[in-house]
Amino acid sequence: MTTKVELFNKQQLKTDLLDIRPGDTVRVHQIIKEPSKKSGKEIKERIQVFEGIVIARKHGKGISATITVRKVISGIGVEKIFPLHSPSITKIEVIKRGKVRRAKLYYLRTAKGKKARLKNKEFIESVAISDSSDNQIEDKSISMESSEEVSVNKETEEKEEEKVLEEK
Repeated sequence: MTTKVELFNKQQLKTDLLDIRPGDTVRVHQIIKEPSKKSGKEIKERIQVFEGIVIARKHGKGISATITVRKVISGIGVEKIFPLHSPSITKIEVIKRGKVRRAKLYYLRTAKGKKARLKNKEFIESVAISDSSDNQIEDKSISMESSEEVSVNKETEEKEEEKVLEEK
């Protein structure tokens, strides 16, 4: 028999969450509520975007699942913890995937320069969009090519063009 708390939690879960892993560079769109400057009673809503590297994912896949996102702003590291199933998070975009071998990337806090960079991994870009009225999430998938493949493709195209010109 399920309790009322469990039923409530099941209703609040977002159904189609993306596969977000440590090492991913993500863009999180969050609704921020703030009082208006003219009258303190009115509340203005705006969407604030936070883009950074996921350094940890915690608490499994339940209602309490969170990700820790880190970015460096003018030399100062900033980390935010986002609850994945929060209604204030409207969209999570995975921009690129990093090739990592650890579940928690806390070493990035002290790493500087080249050691702070992650190698890129080929992936399919995903975007999670949720409607504020319904907790439905759409998936958009776009195939992305890694930068190395693009440069290799350009070189092969140039060689083929040269061969065609030589034959003429």
